[in-house]
Amino acid sequence: MDTRDPGTGGEDAGSDRYLRELLPRLTQLSNALNRGRLTERALEAAGGSVDRPAMSALLVLHMADEPLRVGEIAARMQVVGPHVTRQVNELERRGLVRRVTDPGDQRARLVEPTGQGREVTDRYMRTIFGWFGDALAGWPEDDRRAFERLLGRFVDDLTVHLATLDDDAT
Repeated sequence: MDTRDPGTGGEDAGSDRYLRELLPRLTQLSNALNRGRLTERALEAAGGSVDRPAMSALLVLHMADEPLRVGEIAARMQVVGPHVTRQVNELERRGLVRRVTDPGDQRARLVEPTGQGREVTDRYMRTIFGWFGDALAGWPEDDRRAFERLLGRFVDDLTVHLATLDDDAT
């Protein structure tokens, strides 16, 4: 008898039970982040008066630690280029990013945060880090490291899997 469940990518029924227990926790996490208005509250605390998509673009630039093309920002945000172009245009208008010439291709432009853009991003990140740090304060170091490793692995694997589904659909 085949105990594989088509909803779990061909895993056996035991995996299905595990996933049934995991799904409510993932839903709870999603709700805590979204309904708890984590991003909006952190944006308010940072005083940057930018919206969520604009902060996402600033965070991508911050984490890249180098100027990026709009297409690369879009790829890292997992959105389409025109969406990022609108965000970058507005961020540039507000003095939070600037376009610079790509040293490898004088025809192309890169986007980098201005000093003001870095300050807004730093305040936002300090706020988020403070909240997450408070939530993890009672955790032993080994648990925090294991959580970081496993969450990173899960997000990476899920991202690849979902991209594969997107590729199969097109």
